[in-house]
Amino acid sequence: MRTLARSLRHIRLSLQHKKCNYSGGFVNTRKDLIETNTGSVCKFTNNADFNRFRYLTFTISRAMSADAAKVTNGDVNGAGPLVEYERRIAAGELVDGDSFQVDTLRELQRLYDELVASADACRLDRYSASEKAGRSRWLWSRFIPQSSYSPVKGLYLFGGVGTGKTMLMDLFFDQLPSSWRKKRIHFHDLMLNVHSRLQKHRGVADPLEAVANEISDEAILLCLDEFMVTDVADALILNRLFRQLFSNGVILVSTSNRAPDNLYEGGLQRDLFLPFIATLKERCIVHQIGSSIDYRKMTSAEQGFYFIGKDISGFLKQKFQQLIGEHTASPQEVEVVMGRTLQVPLGANGCAYFPFEELCDRPLGAADYFGLFKKFHTLALEGVPILGLHNRTAAYRFVTLVDVMYENKGRLLCTAEGSPQELFERIVTISDAQHRAPRTSSRSRKVDDFDLCVDNELGFAKDRTVSRLTEMNSKEYLEQHANMFLAGK
Repeated sequence: MRTLARSLRHIRLSLQHKKCNYSGGFVNTRKDLIETNTGSVCKFTNNADFNRFRYLTFTISRAMSADAAKVTNGDVNGAGPLVEYERRIAAGELVDGDSFQVDTLRELQRLYDELVASADACRLDRYSASEKAGRSRWLWSRFIPQSSYSPVKGLYLFGGVGTGKTMLMDLFFDQLPSSWRKKRIHFHDLMLNVHSRLQKHRGVADPLEAVANEISDEAILLCLDEFMVTDVADALILNRLFRQLFSNGVILVSTSNRAPDNLYEGGLQRDLFLPFIATLKERCIVHQIGSSIDYRKMTSAEQGFYFIGKDISGFLKQKFQQLIGEHTASPQEVEVVMGRTLQVPLGANGCAYFPFEELCDRPLGAADYFGLFKKFHTLALEGVPILGLHNRTAAYRFVTLVDVMYENKGRLLCTAEGSPQELFERIVTISDAQHRAPRTSSRSRKVDDFDLCVDNELGFAKDRTVSRLTEMNSKEYLEQHANMFLAGK
């Protein structure tokens, strides 16, 4: 059996080394960046020549990374996130970040270099990997142990809201070769995908293993944005899911507002979730972005389409009508997942109109919101109330709605009873509640005190939501949305 496995490995390597591309150490960035094309195909006479060339390519990549500060607008080679970051700053496309962002970029650049050097060992290139890997796994698992942890550890980035975690991870992802088996996905979207696949594999001996095998066949490098666990169903399957993914060689790059040890803090049956934290820390290098700057709030902070006041639904409908132009709004239906649909009260020209109660006071979740923004790019939301204990569940749904909207670069047109900060004033963490001034006999009981919602998960998430609502109503965000909308026409 060992002889057979060795022979197969030699055949695979010989096929891999038969041809190579000179651009092996570089990538073509997306069309909105400078395109680099150094590609030509060559043949090597033996493996030693190939290895010398691959080492030279990697050395050049490392040298370019070291000289990132010298990069100008006209001198860009896709040698990793640090080089691209410097280019965008030089071109005025990004605000010059603080030292915390630069430290994080160094970590991402280190990971990028390791992945380039170990691409074959990590089975990153989809054209080098067997197209029949999924179908053959069951057969080979009967003869050869299939556990194959990646030689490269992943990266778990966490820090405060608006510190640039998503931007930095996207910068890293955009520099990766297009031929690699990679996926960039939001945590909500990933878990919806997992639950949908579990339904499909009902009746299989181990459906979670089957799902993990499918995901790892599609992507060895998984970039996961906004890792946050609030649902007990997600919490209970994450450990087994990711143990199987890591065993299949998956490399995780993730962003989160929370340190690994604080994930699912105070959640139901958290003791069953704790092994996942240990697995996560074992397979990922944990890096904190220590910046206290919220870059989202450094935008123009114009009011945009966020209108404060009560009984102004007529005004909102007037603005909605202006956005849809000559189109006629009518009730519509949106496909969600697993045969479910979402009824849209009014929709036209990519714009949907909902009262707050229709989206956040009904048993809806991330799947419904993702379905909504696959069909509509703008949401008109009427009557967002002050959030507190009396509407705690609606507050959770509103946080999820804003997350999904932001992830999909959606535009928000809404009326609310207060500013983003005022909407969440009555929601606090346990620590915040302990530091509030104690009530005395001379202090009257305000309505705010009766409606105070002490919830660690929601209290922690509110900062992210306020930050995103602020950015989504800035001039810069709305201009970016308009440009994307025009480009998609």
